[in-house]
Formats: sequence, C-alpha cells, structure tokens
Amino acid sequence: MPVITFVEFDGTEHQIDADSGLSVMEMALKHNIPGIDADCGGAAVCGTCHCFIDGGQSLPAIDPQEESMLGLRPDRSASSRLSCQLMFKDEWGDLTVRLPEYQM
Repeated sequence: MPVITFVEFDGTEHQIDADSGLSVMEMALKHNIPGIDADCGGAAVCGTCHCFIDGGQSLPAIDPQEESMLGLRPDRSASSRLSCQLMFKDEWGDLTVRLPEYQM
C-alpha cells in the first residue's frame, strides 16, 4: 500500500497509508494532519489546502479552476497543488506532500 508523507513547515513528518479514491486533502483531514485547512471542503474555491508535491510527475494536469486559486498564492512554486484536486491513485506510489508556512 502506498504511503503519503506529510511534512509540516517545521519539518515534522506524518506518514499515513494512502486510500485510493480519496483526495490528498480528505486523507489529511481524516488523519488530523495540521496545515491543511480545507475551508471550502474540496471545491477548489479557497486555496486553503495548498501544498507542494515532491516528484509529482505522474499527477494529473492542473485544471483552470485550480490554476486560478494557485495564482493567488504568494508562495506558489512549480510543485504547488491544491490537495483537494488530487484524487489519489495507487499507481502514483508513495507521495511526499510538503505543507506551506500558512494557508490563506
């Protein structure tokens, strides 16, 4: 079973077994991972589930709604994603999700 490692801004790590079919955001909430606020519940309209994905080359492309929310993040990088838009698939294998200093 693939593992997701959430890394808080201060370096604290949390490892969970990934659930195929759930979003990365849903898994973070299910396991009480700090740093994912998810104010809109996964509708990609708030950006409070922003994260950075290490080695996300097999992830789906960013759609226009996600792009517009990521565009509001001053800390956006090439590895930025909204965790609510990443429905986990086992073929992704292990995933490292780095959390920003703050959600906005």
